[in-house]
Amino acid sequence: MDSSLQISLGKIHGSSSRNSFDDHHDQVVVVMVPFPAQGHLNQFMHLSRVILPHNIPVHYVGTATHNRQATLRVQGWDPNSISNIHFHDFEVPPFASPPPNPRAETKFPSHMIPSFEASSHLRVPLAALLQSLSSVARRVIVIHDSMMSSVVQDAKSIANVESYTLHSTCAFIAFLHFWHKMGKPQLESSHIPQVPSLEGCFPIQFMDFITKQSELMEFTDGHIYNTTRAIESPYMEFMERIMGSKKHWALGPFNPLTIKNSSMGRNFVMEWLDRQEQKSVLYVSFGSTTTFIEEQIEQIANGLEQSKQKFIWVLRDADKGDIFDGDKVKERGLPKGFEKRVEGMGLVVRDWAPQLEILSHPSTGGFMSHCGWNSCIESMSMGVPIAAWPMHSDQPRNTVLITEVLKVALVVQDWAQRDELVTASVIENAVRRLMETKEGKEMRERAMNLKKSVHESMDEGGVSRMEMDSFIAHITR
Repeated sequence: MDSSLQISLGKIHGSSSRNSFDDHHDQVVVVMVPFPAQGHLNQFMHLSRVILPHNIPVHYVGTATHNRQATLRVQGWDPNSISNIHFHDFEVPPFASPPPNPRAETKFPSHMIPSFEASSHLRVPLAALLQSLSSVARRVIVIHDSMMSSVVQDAKSIANVESYTLHSTCAFIAFLHFWHKMGKPQLESSHIPQVPSLEGCFPIQFMDFITKQSELMEFTDGHIYNTTRAIESPYMEFMERIMGSKKHWALGPFNPLTIKNSSMGRNFVMEWLDRQEQKSVLYVSFGSTTTFIEEQIEQIANGLEQSKQKFIWVLRDADKGDIFDGDKVKERGLPKGFEKRVEGMGLVVRDWAPQLEILSHPSTGGFMSHCGWNSCIESMSMGVPIAAWPMHSDQPRNTVLITEVLKVALVVQDWAQRDELVTASVIENAVRRLMETKEGKEMRERAMNLKKSVHESMDEGGVSRMEMDSFIAHITR
């Protein structure tokens, strides 16, 4: 064995694992390998929680920084339940953690790329962990992010190890990727709407990274999606038809559907929501990878104020590669007197917000969102329609799914105009359409119907429950 592997193997039994290293003889164990960005860490935490009750030990692999981030931001379920997960804090070379640049050429969080590249060094310690588990477990199941294929590539040469790719976006996006790659074979086209090109979605540097990961995906034993056939049945079926032998499981939504209050107790945001009328509040949040220029923040503030609708606005910069980096990002300014003028009507939150709790609250009636897949699936799980304002990555295509296919969202501003300032009047119009028109009311009804379908899919005999049973039966066969 390579000397660096031996060193890493020693660490597994020492400081790099925060939980005891159990004897897994004759057991199937799962090893989670997430990509180090919040939306990905989050999905792997949720899926770990779903797998644990099947009496399968779960190991969660990452840097100490990103594992800490994942556990700190657990929401919607009892944070004590993760005490059963074996966290492996592996060392990677130090990486730069610059602040986000709101005036960058694309809105993609390029400032986080050094942390993504550093995580490629998890390959050696992960291989050592898999070797160690392989010697005591009946089977080792690696579930890895599609963006971490290069890190898990040694799995194929280790005895009784299987690897499965988790796509952290919707089946629609994954289908489009595979379909284009295969030269667009003939399919029932009524289910395939026009989608924007990937121009403006990713910087060239990250496109190269995606290509490299995609090339290594051929070694996977199957594909997992954080979605349900209750929402995306056509796209799951399309993939099964065009990709032949590989298995595909729609195991989602991974997020809990019945929400426990955050560990912080009854958060002031939730107390404010308790005092509002049903379906009267717009939740405004653009995720963990969006940073606006000052002029855009001013337009959002003015648009929300002019709409006269109640709102909760999460106003924070994008995460840095290391969210614990001590350099404070400067607080984003608001128009003079704004918070005083909207007192009672709106709430500005400048910290991490309990999104699942907010979306599940009966007072929440709409969500202005960047349309990251976590936000989309969480909103649909809770029956909340969306004002879609995509920023980068898969978000413009997610927007097509929720607006044109599922019809539970409206567009704030067309993706083609992504480089233009979104004005206060455009924002006001989108908010009013969603919150007080017949069109918005119908979207809310469709969103509630979708919620019902999602919840039924997770019940006994439901499609997602059956899919999870099928996956567990497959990996424990």
